Amino acid sequence: MNQNDLKLIMLLLPFLFLASCSSASKTYNDSARKNTTRKSVDRSSGKSLRKNIAKEGKKYVGIPYKYAGKTPKTGFDCSGFTSYVFDKFDIEISTGSKYQAKTGREIPLKRAKAGDLIFFGKGRKVTHVALVTRNTRDGIEVVHSTSSKGIMVQNISKSSYWKPKILFVRDVITR
Repeated sequence: MNQNDLKLIMLLLPFLFLASCSSASKTYNDSARKNTTRKSVDRSSGKSLRKNIAKEGKKYVGIPYKYAGKTPKTGFDCSGFTSYVFDKFDIEISTGSKYQAKTGREIPLKRAKAGDLIFFGKGRKVTHVALVTRNTRDGIEVVHSTSSKGIMVQNISKSSYWKPKILFVRDVITR
């Protein structure tokens, strides 16, 4: 290394330092921004948490379907959508419906509540997952990502397509 190389390094050093600070600041700001969108989780107030999860899910109605999609920017597939919503509440579940179907505990269909996951398929093979928003005398309402219409709210109890495909419901909130 010659004298000119050393001068060049000394000249560039402050700029390299500023660039690394700027990068670190961006990482911190992105992280801080992400954390501000997270909801505070208090699992002891289950009813309120469940309503908030259902409400959060409904915010994404209209976002298009995207195979293997996991964000509102790219679009969602069914399990990418449910994992994204739960992540907002610091409840980690897999991004695959096959694995989500093993999370939490299975509950009877008639006891499904807002915030539960309902699975669809044939036999015991899971092919779709939806987030329950409410369960009333009129049926079970869900929000889910469908390949034909993207994120939508639907009463699956009145759907000739979805009702026969219901497999089971899982509570992934109560621990």
